[in-house]
Formats: sequence, C-alpha cells, structure tokens
Amino acid sequence: MKTPPTRILGVLGGMGPAATTDFLLKLQAATPAGRDADHIRVLMDLNPRVPDRMAEPEAATAELGRMAERLKAMGAGVLAMPCNTAHATADGIRAAGLPFVDMIAETTAEALKDGARTVGVLATPGGEALYQAALNAAGATVLLPEGDDRPALAALIRGVKAGETGPEARAAMAALAAGLVARGAGAVIAGCTEVPLLLAAPDVAAPLADSAEVLAWACVRAIQN
Repeated sequence: MKTPPTRILGVLGGMGPAATTDFLLKLQAATPAGRDADHIRVLMDLNPRVPDRMAEPEAATAELGRMAERLKAMGAGVLAMPCNTAHATADGIRAAGLPFVDMIAETTAEALKDGARTVGVLATPGGEALYQAALNAAGATVLLPEGDDRPALAALIRGVKAGETGPEARAAMAALAAGLVARGAGAVIAGCTEVPLLLAAPDVAAPLADSAEVLAWACVRAIQN
C-alpha cells in the first residue's frame, strides 16, 4: 500500500465559485488514489468577495495575502489559486512563504509542450496580459479574439458566473476557439477558469490547455514531491 500524501494543499478560491468547484473535481480526478486516504487533504478559502483584481489590485493583493496567511496557519504546505487573472495580484500569496503553484507558468508550458509557436488565448483582459507576457518570453506568438469576439467572450464569462452553461453558450465558446485556430493557432489556452466550463478538448481542432486542469495536475505533483 502506498503512503498517502502528507502535505496539505491550501486553495484560494471563489474567483469565481463555479470555476473553483470545477478545479476541485479536476484535482480529485488527477490524484492517483485507490481509497479515500490516498487523496490530497485540501483546505479551501472560497472567498467570492476578493476585491476586483483589475479595478482594485492593491486591495486584492492584500486580501489574497490574508487568505494565504490563514491557510498557512491552518496547516497548508502548498498554495494554489484557480483564477488566472488574480495571478497579477499574487504577491500577497507569495509573501506567506509557502510554495505557490503558478497557474500561468504551468499552463504556458503545457500549451508549448508539443511545439506550437502560435497560441490562441481565451481569457479576461487581465489574463490575456499575463499569458501574452509569458508566451512572448518563451518566443511564441499570441492570438487574441478580435472585433465582436472580444465582447462576446466577456459576455460568456459573465454568463458562467451567473450559471449560464447550456448548449448555446458552449457552442458560442467553441466558435471563438475555432476562430483562433482558423487564424493559425497551433494550441489554445483556456486562460480564464470559467472558459473550461463551456469548452472541452474535443470542441477544439487544436490542443487545448485547460488552465484549471493543468493547475490540478501541477498541484498533485507539488504535493507528492
């Protein structure tokens, strides 16, 4: 019988709640386990009242720092946050002094692993900026939605937060991904954790890097190492 993981994962969630619960499902699925005790112990702070990461970055940084310190005090040994945009305000999390699984870095590496040099990104403006910087630093070209596709993507992300995940929304998100592939994307990043709630790998004619799933696998590795 293998030894169960002993380190505890602290998750800073709630940005948004549906994406956080989706991440937890993916974390459970990614964990090699034959019984309950083989799974990762998780401490969750699902806080939907973190200040707006774009409009109030200093307040968001401070609140994320407080969340990280609370999770550390409760026994977390590794921290993760299933929100791409909030990684721009993650300095407060890192200040807690625990290993922090960087969703942006992990997802960028996943998108480039099979040799794609042009990558499409479906994300909020804040997430776009983070991925553009990471991908450009790796020598890749970034494609973003253009024209009417930009407000359409924003509306779909807002819709997920309001519980709108039906066939019409899924078809619209798949169309946005198809537009990026048609323009030359060799891989597509679901760079907002609401996007995978509408888009799965079979919906895209190029490899899809689901940032929530990538983070889940990276957390499993971090806990087991």
